[in-house]
Amino acid sequence: MSQDVNGSATLELWGGLECTINRVSDQYFSQIERNGHLDRLDDIDRFASLGIRAVRYPVLWEHTAPDGVGNADWSWSDARLPRLRDLGVEPIAGLVHHGSGPQHTNLLSPCFADKLAEYAGAVACRYPWLTYYTPVNEPLTTARFSALSGVWYPHAKSEASFVRALLNQCRATVLAMRAIREVNPDAKLVQTDDLSRTYGTPEMAELVDFFNERRWLSWDLLCGMVGPEHALYDFMVKSGADPVELQWFQDNPCPPDIIGVNYYVTSERWLDHRTGRFPDSHVHEYNGIRHADMETARVLANPTRGIGPLLAEVWERYRLPVAITEAHIDAHREDQLRWLREIWQAAQAQRDAGADIRAVTVWALLGSYDWNCLVTACHGYYEPGPFDVRGAQPRPTAVAELMQRLSSGRQLDHPVLRGAGWWHRPGRFLCRPVAAPAVTVSLTERQLARAPMRPILVAGASGALARAFAARCKARNLPCVLAGRDTMDATDAEAVERMIRQHRPWAIVNAAGARPPSTGVSDVRQTDEQYRAHIAGATVLALAAARHGLPYLVFSSAAVLAGATGPRDESAAPAPVDAFGRCQAEAERRVLRANPNALVVRSGQFFSADGDMGLLGQALASLRDGEPVALPPELTLAPTYLPDLVDACLDLAVDGEQGIWHLYNDGGIPAIDLVGRAAALLGLGTLLVQHDVDDLRTEPALETRRGKLLPALDYALARFAAASQAAAVDRRSVPRQGRG
Repeated sequence: MSQDVNGSATLELWGGLECTINRVSDQYFSQIERNGHLDRLDDIDRFASLGIRAVRYPVLWEHTAPDGVGNADWSWSDARLPRLRDLGVEPIAGLVHHGSGPQHTNLLSPCFADKLAEYAGAVACRYPWLTYYTPVNEPLTTARFSALSGVWYPHAKSEASFVRALLNQCRATVLAMRAIREVNPDAKLVQTDDLSRTYGTPEMAELVDFFNERRWLSWDLLCGMVGPEHALYDFMVKSGADPVELQWFQDNPCPPDIIGVNYYVTSERWLDHRTGRFPDSHVHEYNGIRHADMETARVLANPTRGIGPLLAEVWERYRLPVAITEAHIDAHREDQLRWLREIWQAAQAQRDAGADIRAVTVWALLGSYDWNCLVTACHGYYEPGPFDVRGAQPRPTAVAELMQRLSSGRQLDHPVLRGAGWWHRPGRFLCRPVAAPAVTVSLTERQLARAPMRPILVAGASGALARAFAARCKARNLPCVLAGRDTMDATDAEAVERMIRQHRPWAIVNAAGARPPSTGVSDVRQTDEQYRAHIAGATVLALAAARHGLPYLVFSSAAVLAGATGPRDESAAPAPVDAFGRCQAEAERRVLRANPNALVVRSGQFFSADGDMGLLGQALASLRDGEPVALPPELTLAPTYLPDLVDACLDLAVDGEQGIWHLYNDGGIPAIDLVGRAAALLGLGTLLVQHDVDDLRTEPALETRRGKLLPALDYALARFAAASQAAAVDRRSVPRQGRG
């Protein structure tokens, strides 16, 4: 780990494992159980492969010694910490991560600090070679969520309980480091907390100033800076802090050896007294002051300067080494790359300006679960990180490759890095934008600093799948070129070559002929000529992509496995039973022979709000007209919501994934259930009749070993219904043409 910012050492890359064990009522939520790391020792080797110098790693109190230090089970840490050391990765041991301790204590308990110190001393005795510690992660943030807003245990909701929880955690940190240093005098404290900043209208100045002072409290306490002259000393005393205990922190300073700052797109906030301009979900009250509170990226007309000025504030305030200890964004893959690149460059710029910035930590190496609801329930909402754990084994994403480039000093050259992240783009607002030039920089300045991006070439411009690609690429700031038969005949190698030379795409998507036949369409309606053209076009594009070294994505369907008798996952041998399935199977075979690096995606029947007239669209149209819908009970589908499919495919393309993938919202569901659930969400009558109907094709149920990347069907149907209703409103709002 770097020691001298002015020496030869460079900015380091660290990693962090999302390891929260938080408590809600009497239920504990463990991230290492959810992400599978609890039972996967070989993850350690995966982490080391990223080139990281250090890793924030759990030796958590609740996991190791839930029944007291005397009954501690060290076996899990015994197997992992030495392996990290052997691989040259320095562990930064975390003892409490958003937790309240085992059941025999909590953040408000008078015994919390002493008991954590006892556990910390036991950790040091067990692993005397450990040097870096974070006894309590984010004490200020944890105090807010546990004792001010009451989201986590002990669910208190007052400033007095907030101050008590904060003091207990900071005292625990001082005592823990004292106990650790009795064993290892060279032990170092890496103290993390959220690096926030609040802005607002002039009417919010008092509250803005308060929040901007409050953000420093955990570090100020540890540094012995909270005396009578401190801006929040009176607030602390008024909220129950005894002046004697505040003096104790001044008499027993424990300044961090490294200040760890955690920065998210939500870390910078805007407060506004004009609550009517904002969604109700962002309107709050604090000490009788009603106000709107929203992340600046969603409200300010131009983006803030980002983390750079905040790092400078930390350095100027403490003059202690600083590391960014959590860098992560819940976003599509290209924006995850853009966020990390932006954080890294800001850290490097501050380092070059003279600040002692030691490292950037890529957070959530294995992703994280349910942080969209602050880990208060298990909904299965997953945010991938450098590794995606939704498959049989963790899969490296493009973030992992970017980390390897950063750690080795190689050029950052992924084509999507030339684009602006969503937090800089015009479509990011959740309310009417607010102009605040004093705290922002020009969006134009940021955009001019980036060269134009190369596009994605999408073949099959007239189809629903191609239209979905165009829509999602636009939303994600990924330029694309749609090529129909009038501009590029995919069966003509010369035409394909001309298109590639003209547009210089970084990836090719074949969306032509990909949609499974609508239920009710028999094989006789498909001509041999159409099948041959589909196979030829898929193969010509595969060869062109291979020749130019471009990622190539082609679509197939569940029909390839209609006759399979075993598990219908990606490893199953093709077993088509009709001409359409045989066409898709042959296209797959030829594509993978021509281009072994191709990405082949199998899915079920598409549905979308974009004029979809597949089985679901046809059935809903009939129900809107008051007509019954006849569906046999044995008819099953593998429904696939087009926007979800395209988003997952774009992520996989950015990752450089290859081979066969199965993508679907539900691997197999009775059609009558699908239509009934969608109709209920749309408020339509469910006049469904179950009886035999000719020419209805059952799709084989799909399974996956590589990872279920699409959201659950209920979530997809809810968004489909909302989009359908919005589209209906838009259609009604279009003025009629002609007279009358």
